[in-house]
Amino acid sequence: MFSKIKKPLVMGILNVTPDSFSDGGEYTQVDAAISQVKLMVTEGADIIDIGGESTRPGSKSVSAEEQISRVIPVIKAIKAELPKELLISIDTTLSLVAKAALDAGANIINDISAGQGDKDILSVASEYDVPIILMHMKGTPQNMQDNPSYIDVVAEVCDSLKSRVDDALAAGIKKQNIALDPGIGFGKRREDNINLLANLDKIVLLGYPVLLGTSRKRFMGSLCDVSEPAELITATAVTTALGVMSGVTMFRVHDVKENRQAVDVAWAIKKARENVTS
Repeated sequence: MFSKIKKPLVMGILNVTPDSFSDGGEYTQVDAAISQVKLMVTEGADIIDIGGESTRPGSKSVSAEEQISRVIPVIKAIKAELPKELLISIDTTLSLVAKAALDAGANIINDISAGQGDKDILSVASEYDVPIILMHMKGTPQNMQDNPSYIDVVAEVCDSLKSRVDDALAAGIKKQNIALDPGIGFGKRREDNINLLANLDKIVLLGYPVLLGTSRKRFMGSLCDVSEPAELITATAVTTALGVMSGVTMFRVHDVKENRQAVDVAWAIKKARENVTS
């Protein structure tokens, strides 16, 4: 699938959790979740990313059984009520959850631990021959913001992602089924996040599709003097436009309409620039 991406994709976030940092508790009921999915599809979402465990800084881990009980009814309802071409990704680090989600109709695994939380998840991706997104994270959600530090954050993130790709390939995952995520906000200081955003082209040069997830994240609030995540829609859209210009191909966002617009306008500008320089 990733090898066939021709225009940047928008991935709408659906947290079926009681404690996510921005929308916790809003979509724990299937009816509310489906209404939100329908809205995101109307606004231009290409993929719906469903997670049953909050990964905000300091969050507690959730068992596979609990995650499955949260996400599977929603996945089944999406498959029953929405167009078959709508892609669903499962946001989990656990192989049992990934397997159950794929069996229910999910198409993609989105693993913030890049196979380090549960190495069997790589085997699941290989067995099912599905795309997997490998994200960089320093530490775990429980401790990732406890004084993270880097000498050269861009080089270190690139090296770590290359190592995770090696493990994925060794597990039998096809190259065309791998995408990378620099993990904005996951074990990074504000300056680290900014440096990664300024050098997204270096992540792209690793040779795999790149997903960017900045949506409503706290480091942008510190730049804008904003404390409420929901007030960071414009800031998120700015990073989305910058990401398109840097070659990023997927954007994981809460606010689909605004970021779809950012993608479409930035993509048109990028194509025009390429036509001038070619």
